[in-house]
Amino acid sequence: SQYSAVDTNPLSVYIMQPIWNKIIKIVPLWIAPNLLTFSGFVMILFNYFLISFYDWDYTASGTSPGLVPTWVWLFSAFTTFCAYALDSIDGKHARRTQSSTPLGELFDHGLDSWATSIFVLSFFSVCSRDNGKTGVSVYTMYIYLSIVLFNFMCSHWEKYNTGVLFLPWGYDISQVVLIAAYLLTSALGVEVWQKPLLLGYYITDILVILLIGFSLFLSFPQTLYNIHRAHLKKTLKNDSLYEGLLPLVSPLLLFVLLTVWVVLSPSNILAKQPRLFLWMVGVAFSNVICKVIICQMSGTRPELFHWFLFPLALVVYAAISGLLGWMEEAVLAMFTALVTAAHVHYGVCVGRQLSEHFNIYIFSLKKRIQE
Repeated sequence: SQYSAVDTNPLSVYIMQPIWNKIIKIVPLWIAPNLLTFSGFVMILFNYFLISFYDWDYTASGTSPGLVPTWVWLFSAFTTFCAYALDSIDGKHARRTQSSTPLGELFDHGLDSWATSIFVLSFFSVCSRDNGKTGVSVYTMYIYLSIVLFNFMCSHWEKYNTGVLFLPWGYDISQVVLIAAYLLTSALGVEVWQKPLLLGYYITDILVILLIGFSLFLSFPQTLYNIHRAHLKKTLKNDSLYEGLLPLVSPLLLFVLLTVWVVLSPSNILAKQPRLFLWMVGVAFSNVICKVIICQMSGTRPELFHWFLFPLALVVYAAISGLLGWMEEAVLAMFTALVTAAHVHYGVCVGRQLSEHFNIYIFSLKKRIQE
């Protein structure tokens, strides 16, 4: 299917696009677009691990002055901007070099689906977890991450039904806010997050309220409206309600299982290992969303139950029934490693299959020699 995306965000159209159009001119024509996409993702990953090194349990910013060196926040602002730029110009560069392929589209959106959670997890280090005085509770972090992933999923669920990707307004705004937050932290120190800003509210409270407001009152209604409009125009890809809602089953079950684990965990797993748990949430969602993206691109039906749900259900049952006992953290670590390895393996396999199918290299514009 031909790729079509619509971007109506004024921030993107009037401010960011002209910047990207200038930046794209300095990218050499021999560079493959996927290389740009991948470089941005690697920068986000590297930055995430760097922050994790200084702040494994999200408590570093709760101390004044913070335990994370100033250069790390500057580096975070830099990598976030670079990743945002690379993600914004990869499609333009593909059109410039006449190398737009379904592989590139999948590569871009697939990595985005993973990067989305990594952005959020890196940002949590800025505001630190609740220490009685300031910070955000780990439960708020979990809800915040879930809402962001729900938003991402909605735009691809919408594309599955309408064939058009309406780029969510939240994306450009969130990237600019992230970069500003890192710069603010590097300039004023983590203390800026620990003083009330407006009417006794902290900056973090305001951001959470904005995010929830954006999602529930802007993004989600817009998604439903776009699907409804396609229904009226008879351009919907799926005739039945069942077919249309099918891609939502696995993500919703995933969210239910994870939430049950968070709420009923005997050892309070989220508070003990927030970084591991939230990373696992992001990877599992990314894999589920990648399957939806592939189904939408290939016009195939998504399966009702994603295979991650079965081992997850077992683990959750063993944890909340007390079967795991003191081993809950170890099992979480093992499950997280399994899910991450499976996701990477899946990405590599799909990339290989598509590169063979379309007779192209993933990271080079050279054509493959026909066997």
